[in-house]
Amino acid sequence: MGSAPASEDVASGDVHLPSSVQTAAKILVVGHFAVGKTTFVGALSEIRPLRTEEVMTEAGALVDDLAGTKAKTTTTVALDFGRLTLNDSLVLYLFGTPGQQRFTQLWQDMTRGALGALVLADTRRLGQSFDVMGVLEELGLPYAVALNEFDDAPGHDLAEIREALDLLPETPLVRCDARDRISSTHALIALVEYLLNRTSDTSDSELEHV
Repeated sequence: MGSAPASEDVASGDVHLPSSVQTAAKILVVGHFAVGKTTFVGALSEIRPLRTEEVMTEAGALVDDLAGTKAKTTTTVALDFGRLTLNDSLVLYLFGTPGQQRFTQLWQDMTRGALGALVLADTRRLGQSFDVMGVLEELGLPYAVALNEFDDAPGHDLAEIREALDLLPETPLVRCDARDRISSTHALIALVEYLLNRTSDTSDSELEHV
């Protein structure tokens, strides 16, 4: 896929799907507050993304953990939505969720009908990813983890991160730059391949019991 600017102006000239598309999959983009979900969806979407960002207020600061996010002035209060056509027959609908804990019930509802989730994580605040992954595991929604590499984030070996997050061996763990379309696409492809392999394994298992 070719690269495109990572901004809200990323959009194709045609918002209509090709007639060849046979499968549409709902994918969640989740993660803690200020981890880059809105940026990620905006970088990937082939249509102008839907955003529900509002200016952060002093009232919100009383209930949200803003540690390490001094430069952030807006926040998603409902969802981000974008679309990415992977090939002639498969299109992904991307739903970015709010990151604050007070919105957890909202994005739990958004998991209905989702094929899987991509968890964005920040190595500077890795511990905040546990609550997000815990909810996905409780709901039985498969996921992959993508480390959004901020410019001032410390570097860690992926094996160390996998151990720190206590990930299962089969759970994909990749690096990405949410601002970059190609990098973000690779992270999303890692999730889709994982989901397809899970589907194939489940089908094979069911056949063995017939």
